[in-house]
Amino acid sequence: MKIDTNTMVSITEANQNFSRVARLVDEHGTAVILKNNVPRYLVIDFSKAENDSSASDEDIMNISKRLIAKNKEAYEVLAQ
Repeated sequence: MKIDTNTMVSITEANQNFSRVARLVDEHGTAVILKNNVPRYLVIDFSKAENDSSASDEDIMNISKRLIAKNKEAYEVLAQ
């Protein structure tokens, strides 16, 4: 995941000015809240979360083909 440094907010600022965090999410799609200068929380648009939570059939087929090709010998031994 790529993190845009423009969307990083300290936890103190997020606590005091959550409307700024919401604006960042509206503008950029995500906001990262830092705790002790380390990314700790990710705030994302709810509709984006639903779309990102499931993989497309095409992605699953590509991953399956790659795994089958990578482990072909093991599958052949198991098939016997």
